[in-house]
Amino acid sequence: MIIGLLSDTHGFLDERVYGHFGDCDQIWHAGDVGDVVIFNKLAAFKPLQAVYGNVDGREVRSGWPEDARFTCEGLRVWMTHIGGYPPRYNPQVLRVLRADPPDIFVCGHTHILRVMADPKLNNLLYLNPGAAGHHGFHKVRTLLKFEINSGKVQHMRVIELGKRGALV
Repeated sequence: MIIGLLSDTHGFLDERVYGHFGDCDQIWHAGDVGDVVIFNKLAAFKPLQAVYGNVDGREVRSGWPEDARFTCEGLRVWMTHIGGYPPRYNPQVLRVLRADPPDIFVCGHTHILRVMADPKLNNLLYLNPGAAGHHGFHKVRTLLKFEINSGKVQHMRVIELGKRGALV
């Protein structure tokens, strides 16, 4: 199973995402989509797992959840937009993580690309793809792409879309 992961598009979807995610089986979007049209385009392209973020309005929030829990190739996944990161989780998120840690915890919000294991929480894999849009303080727009095979995450790749503000 090949997964394409992005977040924080803030109303802008770089057309190159389609090429980078062309061989993906699913796309995951970790919130702050900015416009429901982007969710619709992604869902028409590939099966989509997505959550809304803090900047998303009523139209996005009415069609997508704040939190998504699902299983992918035997791994339990929890995706939410604002979750913090190891070891600085949002306090509400930390309570849930301690009670029922997923195998993969996906967040957005910070615009900072992070991939790390959390040894204090059953070695859950923390993923934040950074930001794919132009709005924010990040310098480079990023995506993540990886495979899940036999319950293992493999072949993790960072895809850079260029500098924030650069259209090509």
